[in-house]
Amino acid sequence: MVDARIFGPAFAMVGLTAIVMLRMLFERTRQMQAGSIRFRDIPSGSQMAARFADTRAADNYRNLFEMPVLFYLALLVAASTGLVGPLSLGLAWAYVALRCVHSAIHCGYNRVMHRFYAFLGSNIVLWSLWGWLGWRLYAA
Repeated sequence: MVDARIFGPAFAMVGLTAIVMLRMLFERTRQMQAGSIRFRDIPSGSQMAARFADTRAADNYRNLFEMPVLFYLALLVAASTGLVGPLSLGLAWAYVALRCVHSAIHCGYNRVMHRFYAFLGSNIVLWSLWGWLGWRLYAA
């Protein structure tokens, strides 16, 4: 039987991604209306970035499809191998919390060093989760 508790952090990350997507949609709509930008004027990502003054939400949305892919896979590995427990759950929730902090900084006041520390922390947590999974699967 799969311990479904491990999927709570996955749903939370999906929720974060949806929130950032809505923020991006709101910002793009606002900027398009304010700047009289038409869809046909921005057919590529580079042309879009050149026309928009604020790309923070779009940049963060793109980030949520980079390292988090490894997070989702780690959760599947934990679930499928029976390695759901206090440590894997704690690391998974810590990762989500740090990604929420990262997104709040990135979409908000965007101080780069603050954002970097949240990013670094989330990566340390993610690699710790992978290290623990690997150790439990192969060294035990």
